[in-house]
Amino acid sequence: MNQLSRPPTFLAFLTAAALLALTGVGLFAGQDATKKQPAPQRWEKQIAAFETEDRADPPPKNAILFLGSSSIRLWDLDKSFPDHKTINRGFGGSTLADSIHFFDRLVVPHAPAAIVVYAGDNDVSNGMKAKAVMADFTKLAGLVAEKLPGTPVIYIAIKPSVSRWGLWPAMKEANDGIAAWCDRHEGFYFADTAAAMLADAKNGEPPAATWFAKDGLHLNADGYAGWKNVIVPLLNRALKDQ
Repeated sequence: MNQLSRPPTFLAFLTAAALLALTGVGLFAGQDATKKQPAPQRWEKQIAAFETEDRADPPPKNAILFLGSSSIRLWDLDKSFPDHKTINRGFGGSTLADSIHFFDRLVVPHAPAAIVVYAGDNDVSNGMKAKAVMADFTKLAGLVAEKLPGTPVIYIAIKPSVSRWGLWPAMKEANDGIAAWCDRHEGFYFADTAAAMLADAKNGEPPAATWFAKDGLHLNADGYAGWKNVIVPLLNRALKDQ
């Protein structure tokens, strides 16, 4: 989902976002995280390890950067995307706020051709409201537009997992809000993997266990293949539209 006409108000959005950040006002009315979220600094050793790896073996420029939580970290990107140069910057248990905090170190140095994001799952699991997840996504989008202008972003829908099925209403609300936002802004794409996962599920039931590893949370090889089928057309379109 993405609208190809460039909206005239995106720069205004960035300005407004900066002002709201300074005043401490959320980008969405009624934003409420409900619980204190874990501090991003807990990932300092992991981010430093990425930087050490990059110095020892610099990753390619103009690659597809995959960013987010364990669903990214566990993904065999070389197998799924053999026709693309890829960089995996998944760190398990992370949230959108963590990627925002480390954006200048995780994302900017790579100058990626496109960014694929999976985060939001842990955010909701940690007690964050859907509108707060949506607000964090727009903050991340603002950083991309400011520091890597023209770089397309594909956001992978928060997955409806077996183990977190009770949280699905809040996750779906966040997905719907982010999808609508992407639809209004050029260069931002929503990969509706959740719809694919629920396609064969009965109303009110989680997706088939065949998508998942034994924990009912992380994907197995078939699950990643299903995600790839949704993402590749969007990725090809995003790279073509640049």
